[in-house]
Amino acid sequence: MKEAGNRQQRFISKSGVTYFSKQTERRVLFVLTLGMLAWGIVEYLNSFF
Repeated sequence: MKEAGNRQQRFISKSGVTYFSKQTERRVLFVLTLGMLAWGIVEYLNSFF
């Protein structure tokens, strides 16, 4: 199990550059993939109406 005190930061900013944790990057890309899938389905269904 993960300990509550061993929590990593999601965003780290060093010298004007923002870095993401691996877990945050995966979540963002997953959400964007779902959004693109939903948009594609809407466009596909829109071609019939």
